[in-house]
Amino acid sequence: MDMDKQRILIVGGGSGMGLALARCCLDKGATVIIAGRGEAKLDVARGELGRAALETAAVDISREAEVAALFQRTGELDHIVSTAAAIEGAYRLLPEIELEAAQRVVESKFYGPLLLAKHGAPKLSAKGSLTFVSGIAAYRPAARGSVAAAVNAALEGLVRALAVELAPIRVNAVSPGWVDTPIWELVAGDRKAQTLAAMAERLPAGRVGRPEDIADAISFLMGNGFTTGETLHVEGGHRLV
Repeated sequence: MDMDKQRILIVGGGSGMGLALARCCLDKGATVIIAGRGEAKLDVARGELGRAALETAAVDISREAEVAALFQRTGELDHIVSTAAAIEGAYRLLPEIELEAAQRVVESKFYGPLLLAKHGAPKLSAKGSLTFVSGIAAYRPAARGSVAAAVNAALEGLVRALAVELAPIRVNAVSPGWVDTPIWELVAGDRKAQTLAAMAERLPAGRVGRPEDIADAISFLMGNGFTTGETLHVEGGHRLV
């Protein structure tokens, strides 16, 4: 994908998959705005990426006023991506789930993308795109993962509907499998390495994902003008085993 002189907003770009995507886009000549809730994480990302073409913005995408204000500052955009996911406390067995934790997941992975589309679409050109991140839990649900399974499935339904409503702007999702990112420290704690290694042995790809794998998939969706309303599965064959 030719990203030279394009303006790309990445929500959740301060770490993991979003940070890998930001680096990829900057390397290809884009101007990147990374947005997230925490100023500290944004500062770390700014220092790590260290590019003049990088901008940052603090925003809580579950709050409509903040999302509207964000797009007043960004100006015109070519692509909008959200990798944001507030999952802390959500991976629990049903009797242990607290509603507040479930609500945070819904706000970050469903209401957030909805608001980004509502306020961001008017800033996109007709050749622009929105790309969101769902996940393997929608297809391979497990104990402790009921909230993630439901929200990821809902997000993919939203993507299909938005692709129709916002056409010719393209709207897609990437559905990662297990990817080695900091989010696993919340899911598995000190068993992160052991848990990921066990999954790597099961997968046809022979390994778990890397943030760069997902960044590459998102780059494809941004650049392919004939793909919309789709969910691109990047999961090492997880749905097959």
